[in-house]
Amino acid sequence: MLITQISVFIENQPGKLGEVTQVLANNGVDMSALSQNIDIRALSLSDTSDFGILRLIVNDPDKATEVLRTHDFIVKQSPVIAAVVDDRPGGLTEVLQILSFAGVSVEYMYAFVGSQQGHAVVVMRTDRAEAAMAALESHHVNTLDPKDIYRI
Repeated sequence: MLITQISVFIENQPGKLGEVTQVLANNGVDMSALSQNIDIRALSLSDTSDFGILRLIVNDPDKATEVLRTHDFIVKQSPVIAAVVDDRPGGLTEVLQILSFAGVSVEYMYAFVGSQQGHAVVVMRTDRAEAAMAALESHHVNTLDPKDIYRI
């Protein structure tokens, strides 16, 4: 199943990354039992000379997107795959070969620590998400559901 990643475009200046995390921290707090806090589960930051792209997996991507946009951040949501990969030499290669044989290109990827003992979790953005999911499933590669990531 696909999960939702948010990408935040930020200026490459001191303090800008902290502004994003502060906005999420301040606006994720609600003392009512009906609201949950925004929790960053994974992140990746890439930059150029002028701006950076902060990619986030959070427990509530719609709420995070809304909160960031109300603070004038440019935010985009994208479907990504969180694949469970054997944490051993060649584990990632096997998954990448499955995608390659299916004609799927990986646009970018990053890993995060999960609760999958003996495994790594790799977040991937591909050019054909549905085809990638089908190829992984046919080769019995586990992927995480949104409930696994978002702690629903």
